[in-house]
Amino acid sequence: MAEEDPRIRARLVMEERRRDDVYPADALAAIARAARFDQPPITAEQLSREPDALRDVDVLLTGWGAPVIDAELLARAPRLRAVLHAAGSVKHIVTDASWDRGIEVVSAAAANAEPVAELTAAQIVLAARGVAASRRLYRERRNLSAAHAAHGATGRTVGLWALGEIGRRVAERLRGSALTVLAHDPFADADQAASLGVTLVTLEELFERSDVVSLHAPLLPETTGRIGRALLERMPQGAVLINTARGGLIDEHALVDVLRRRPDLTAQLDVTVVEPPAADSELWELANIELTPHVAGSMGDDRGAMGRLVADELGRLAQGLPLQHRVGRDQLARMA
Repeated sequence: MAEEDPRIRARLVMEERRRDDVYPADALAAIARAARFDQPPITAEQLSREPDALRDVDVLLTGWGAPVIDAELLARAPRLRAVLHAAGSVKHIVTDASWDRGIEVVSAAAANAEPVAELTAAQIVLAARGVAASRRLYRERRNLSAAHAAHGATGRTVGLWALGEIGRRVAERLRGSALTVLAHDPFADADQAASLGVTLVTLEELFERSDVVSLHAPLLPETTGRIGRALLERMPQGAVLINTARGGLIDEHALVDVLRRRPDLTAQLDVTVVEPPAADSELWELANIELTPHVAGSMGDDRGAMGRLVADELGRLAQGLPLQHRVGRDQLARMA
């Protein structure tokens, strides 16, 4: 009789559409080396039709389209002790039942943060140099006099709302540049900010002093609609607002109203409350509101970094090593 494979057992449950991007061949190979990898991968819908699919599974690997780890699922997965999620937030999949069971939870938010920070830092530098205003003026005038609307970044001030996973990475990219960087984050301390080359200020001061404001706060009840008329009106002449976080952070009606009255301001929105905005939304109408279709996060081959992070964490779990991207129950209140 063949000896049973003694390794921990893992199974992948996520939507099929993005599976190959999130878990490329090298990530799958690493998973197969670290664990007994049950096949085939299935979707949450298939899992609901196959009640015994997780009966002998120790580790659930997930991504977009992950199942909710509730009491019903746990009853059908008596050996489950870890959920490794190859995406950002885990708020929508963990429950009190999973925490009460002591399930270890890992998020690949760190891997997803890298492309967001990369794109945002690039947008900030372009905005600080006045590229948005010169682009609009060039289209209007159609001659090179529009170049005078642009300027160098030296002496410009950037404000970051929140120094979480992405905000910190943006600050690191800007450190040592000609830009002055401010931040507002009630959970950050002065030592952490100083190590990033950042000065902590109030949110009102952030908007009042910054030539470019970039939003990185989680969408929570207390942050929803927080960027409204009062803050927007504080922005200096020619300032730019960048949002690669969540659309709901901004009061969009106030934004449209303020930017209609102040054509000197620019809003660059990669996220909106409704995605995409309705065809008749005023967000499409104003030249000083620039929309992109939620491209700041992991796209295409970039998504593979999340699967590789999960594979690495699975390897650590199999070896009894501490997890590097573990999410604790106490962290959820501050997470998106």
